[in-house]
Amino acid sequence: MSNQADVTLVPLVPPRGRQAWTFKHHGRSYSVFDVDGELQVTDAACPHHGGPLAEGRIRDGVVTCPWHWYSFELRSGECRTAAGYRLRKYPVVSRNGRLYAELPAESRQRGWTQLLRVHARPPGPRVRGKR
Repeated sequence: MSNQADVTLVPLVPPRGRQAWTFKHHGRSYSVFDVDGELQVTDAACPHHGGPLAEGRIRDGVVTCPWHWYSFELRSGECRTAAGYRLRKYPVVSRNGRLYAELPAESRQRGWTQLLRVHARPPGPRVRGKR
C-alpha cells in the first residue's frame, strides 16, 4: 500500500493448529490463510455471494468457498471458477520479527443524514423555468 497514513498494521497471531482464520478490524472482516508457511490475507467474504472463505476447503494454495464452490488462488487472488471475480488481497509485512497485515486505515463513513445534506437543494425559493 502506498502511504503509511493510508494503512494500519494489524498483528497476525495464528490460532494453534488452524490453517485459516477470520478477524475483524474497523468493522470489516478479513481472512488469513497459511499457504506453505506464508500467510495470505484476503477479505473474509467470497466475492461471488459472500460465503465465509476461511470455512472453505484449502488445497494446493487454493481456497474453495463452501457455499457455491468458487475457487480462488490465494497468492494471486485469481478466480479459477469464473471470469469477473477476484479475491481482494492485503500485504503481509514483517516488523521486528512479527507479521502484520497492512490494511486500509479506518475510513469515516458518512451517515444517511450527512449524505442527504450534501445532495440537498440550496436554501431559498425554487426558481422554475418558463414554459
